Amino acid sequence: MLSSRKAKPALFAAGAVAIGAMLAGTLTSGVSQAAPQENCRPDGLYSTPGVDVPYCSVYDTEGREKMGADHQRRIIGYFTNWRTGKDGRPAFLANNIPWDKITHINYAFAGIDSANKISIGADTADNPNTGMTWPGVAGAEMDPSLPYKGHFNLLNKFKKQHPDVKTLISVGGWADSRGFYSVATNADGSVNQAGIDTFADSTVAFLKKYGFSGVDIDYEYPTSMKDAGNPDDWTIANARRGGLVKGYAALMKTLREKLDRASATDGKHYMLTVAAPSSGYLLRGMETFQVQKYLDYLNIMSYDLHGTWNEHVGPQAALYDDGKDSELAGANIYGTAQYGGIGYLNTDWSYQYFRGSMPPGRINIGLPYYTRGWKNVQGGTDGLWGKAAATTCPAGSGLTKCGDGAVGVDNVWHDKDTSGKEAPAGFNPMWHAKNLEKGVVGDYMTKFGLPADTQLQGSYVRKYDNTLVAPWLWNAQKKVFISTEDEQSIGAKADYVVNKGLGGTMIWELAGDYDWNAAKGQYEAGSTLTNLMYNKFKAAPGYGAKKSNIALPTEAVNVDVDFGGFKLGDQNYPISPKLKITNNTKSALPGGTEFQFDYGTSAPNNAKDQSGFNATVIRSDHTGNNVGGLKGDFHRVSMKIPAWQSIAPGASMELDFVYYLPVSTPSNWTVKIGAKTYGLAGDLTRGTTVVEPDGSGTTTGGTGGTGGNGGNGGNGGNGGTGGTCTAAPWNATTEYPGGATVSHGGKQWKSKWWTQGNAPGTTGEWGVWQDLGPC
Repeated sequence: MLSSRKAKPALFAAGAVAIGAMLAGTLTSGVSQAAPQENCRPDGLYSTPGVDVPYCSVYDTEGREKMGADHQRRIIGYFTNWRTGKDGRPAFLANNIPWDKITHINYAFAGIDSANKISIGADTADNPNTGMTWPGVAGAEMDPSLPYKGHFNLLNKFKKQHPDVKTLISVGGWADSRGFYSVATNADGSVNQAGIDTFADSTVAFLKKYGFSGVDIDYEYPTSMKDAGNPDDWTIANARRGGLVKGYAALMKTLREKLDRASATDGKHYMLTVAAPSSGYLLRGMETFQVQKYLDYLNIMSYDLHGTWNEHVGPQAALYDDGKDSELAGANIYGTAQYGGIGYLNTDWSYQYFRGSMPPGRINIGLPYYTRGWKNVQGGTDGLWGKAAATTCPAGSGLTKCGDGAVGVDNVWHDKDTSGKEAPAGFNPMWHAKNLEKGVVGDYMTKFGLPADTQLQGSYVRKYDNTLVAPWLWNAQKKVFISTEDEQSIGAKADYVVNKGLGGTMIWELAGDYDWNAAKGQYEAGSTLTNLMYNKFKAAPGYGAKKSNIALPTEAVNVDVDFGGFKLGDQNYPISPKLKITNNTKSALPGGTEFQFDYGTSAPNNAKDQSGFNATVIRSDHTGNNVGGLKGDFHRVSMKIPAWQSIAPGASMELDFVYYLPVSTPSNWTVKIGAKTYGLAGDLTRGTTVVEPDGSGTTTGGTGGTGGNGGNGGNGGNGGTGGTCTAAPWNATTEYPGGATVSHGGKQWKSKWWTQGNAPGTTGEWGVWQDLGPC
């Protein structure tokens, strides 16, 4: 049996430890090849060199995901394998999923076994994934054509009826992330490529065997922050902290490339997604979250931002900051000038963090269909921003100080601590919270271990803060505060998704949604909130498919920029990475060459360098605090190579940076060489052709590039100044066997194996075309 849940003690998910500076990560070339399907590739998505990925099986020619005419935004629901009903508690099976209202299902969870392979446990009759059956349950009849039973059988049965819905296997979660630490990172902190390859190969085979559309990696957490993640994993995780970020990047790159190859073989694009942290504390230890280029999209776990891992009482999934968060105020976040008054424990902040490096349409915000709550709350306004300190903490939590969590009837979805006792957390499905609000004692109490004569004490009065966009229940008699979601808050978040151009929403978990059962006079599991989002999204315009808000050059050069040299964990304050610029062109970058880039407004507009490049913020889409939300996406920075320096072909130069608050990988780069401005190949921008600059900034012939509209980017010509090319010009529609010679972009090229549609000069050093030099 796999882990029982994803929701976790989020001391390790949030935390207001003082966070200083930002900016880091890696922006490497990885230039996408010109291929017949290139015009469907999402902006910024890495494409495996030499592989014709069938993007058009999933994306349209704008790079937007195809989800059905009435699904303009994603509604991704986590469906868990443990609500089987076999324990006497209410079941939530595949037939309970609102299939016509959602777009994706993330199945939780698979784990990783001792052989570094994806695992769902032994294939026995009581395995809920592949063996269990539910005789007599209408809608849960098995599809006899499939060689397995369980949830996997039912998911594929319903997918036949709803072919637009995609299913992804989610690996990890709070209780099953342990395997990731050793799969991706060796004990000495180096990358475990052998373990990664084994896991990735087994995952590809798993998708094909069980009919999944892709894989969702829920690794909690590859961060350098000490004691992050499940306390059960600390013995293996803490020793590897220095190498977790590199291991995570290698894991994502390998998965992307192996999925791309499988996609090309099978003629359908396999998706790769992640569940990403929302906490500024965790993200500070993940450098600049440089894996986004490998992902079809990411789902932000924008919940668990407050909970009983500490005494601070507040909403777990507020949309905005209100400038009054007691946890942030206690750490002097609002009072420290470098932070600009920006509070980072809210959904909007976490969205803007990832927006700094991704198109809005490749980002989905997370919504909790469960509650968190405290008892014995002191102070605050109806409990909000009060405190509730406990005298003892749950066994196995790793905590010496924690919050006084709600229990009993206020904690029916309770987990147990390592001693087998109820873990106080105010953890309930939203349908139970609605019954508390209505003063209803549901008929399910005994199924959750409560007495048959359970009665409610006091009244659970619904409260709502318009600035935070957060509801809660306040029981003044019991001093109980329960953070909730309902139609008002979910409606506001759906509007936020539409107005900002986001890809959609992710739900943890579908079984927490509610409907009113008039016959019984109580709320039960249903689809009220999901239906609301569906109705908001079905007539919305297409999501934002471009990473940049400004027009970028259509020609790019191979100059790599890499943010590295981060200190670990709490030593990473302020965040002062080294920016390494590597010139992979054939011309020197002279003094005065100007670079510009964007970084997200999750950090204030006070980034600077300390190396004489005179880095200056030349435009800010947001200034001041973020009460009620950040007003724009980017700060734009300009910097120049000092006049007395240059970067020769093949050479690198480093400079020191300082930022305050985390940002994801800086993007939308331009470089002005002489009189001409280029993009950078590593931004993976749609429609960009990679060229060689000359001393005056003009190009030396075309390379076909990544042709955003025609798919192949054209032949690019055989111009340049290298002389006469005798080999036949490369043609996008010609099939070339291994050993074929062509001319393209003023050079001769030799194919290493069969190829068609892959332009010479765009497949990289290890790609299909060998550069034979100018002709």
